[in-house]
Amino acid sequence: MKTTLKMRFAILAATACWALTAPLAQAQEAPKPMRGADVNTVDQAPEAKKYLGGKPGGQEKVARTYRDQPPVIPHAVENFDEITLEENQCLTCHSADNYKKKKAPKIGDSHFRDREGKVLPTTSSLRHNCTQCHVPQVDAPPLVENDFKGDIVAAKPASKKKN
Repeated sequence: MKTTLKMRFAILAATACWALTAPLAQAQEAPKPMRGADVNTVDQAPEAKKYLGGKPGGQEKVARTYRDQPPVIPHAVENFDEITLEENQCLTCHSADNYKKKKAPKIGDSHFRDREGKVLPTTSSLRHNCTQCHVPQVDAPPLVENDFKGDIVAAKPASKKKN
């Protein structure tokens, strides 16, 4: 008898809660998707932006914002050939053999290591696709709000001690 009575009170309480909250749920506005359109619509591609920089060697290097960040490509790459396993136009200037003649930065030592860390005599095939990590500069507004601050701090001048 006690169990039946408790069960009736539980059902009554649940029904009362549902009756009070159901109209509130119906009155709320449907959530808007973050993409700003119906999920079933085709995504709208942003307009293509022109890469900054001109002829290689004419621009200043872009400062990095954290240690080990791949450097940004400071020159245009629009007319470069596609990078393939047989050809990589980036290495024309940035390889260990050519960088001094071309007055270009040499590719990093990490590009001469395999997965186990063994030093290789030539560029690792794992690092052959330069634009996978290194991107050209583009003058484009950020897609989302961002207040990222890197961990590279400008060197402070040494303070003079008073004797």
